[in-house]
Amino acid sequence: MQTDSLRFVLNADFSFNYTNNDGSKVNQISGSLTTQLKSKDYKKIYLFLGNYKLIDTDDKNLQNTWFLHGRFNYKFNQLLRFETFIQGQYNQLLVVEQRNLIGAGLRLKWVDKDNFTGYAGNSYMYEVEYSDEAGTTDYNHRNSTYVTLSYTPKSERFSVANTLYFQPLYEDISDHRVLEQFRLDIPLSNWFKVFTLYNYYFDSKTPLNTEEYTSNLNLGIGISL
Repeated sequence: MQTDSLRFVLNADFSFNYTNNDGSKVNQISGSLTTQLKSKDYKKIYLFLGNYKLIDTDDKNLQNTWFLHGRFNYKFNQLLRFETFIQGQYNQLLVVEQRNLIGAGLRLKWVDKDNFTGYAGNSYMYEVEYSDEAGTTDYNHRNSTYVTLSYTPKSERFSVANTLYFQPLYEDISDHRVLEQFRLDIPLSNWFKVFTLYNYYFDSKTPLNTEEYTSNLNLGIGISL
């Protein structure tokens, strides 16, 4: 989420790869979109982001995931904001294939320097988790705490952002999730860039009473408007 003076932002990434190894075919599709709109008084921010990834072979899907997130952010003052959000996500290879949630909380700016910007947030979430493997549907009340820090030098030759989430159940803190994202953007022009993105996800307790994690590293190109 950008909190500068720009009222409209659009970022998009897309990649496609086709491989044929002696008749064994692999198709890879990856795409993401982030768009943001601010009100005339700059107190309200509307954010939407989504991504989709598919790695498909003749035998099965090696990866099939999608993620959708919508967020409303209201600025009380220079330090404090209110935010509410709705989210849906799917990962065919995880025990919890699909998770839908809604939540609300507060966002605090804890770093406000020329080149550094940092935010911390705390929210309540109500979520519904579906697991075909375990044959369960769980309804959870969960806390979500995050810390984010970004750096852009005066030359604006690159920008770095890191975000860390911790999301425990209110009734059992040992049942928690950890999410980490690191992103490096290198603009090549006013609208074109290359990027590196690393994501890590850890779930301490699945419906099968097991731990699981997933991580991925992406290198790609994108546009910014």
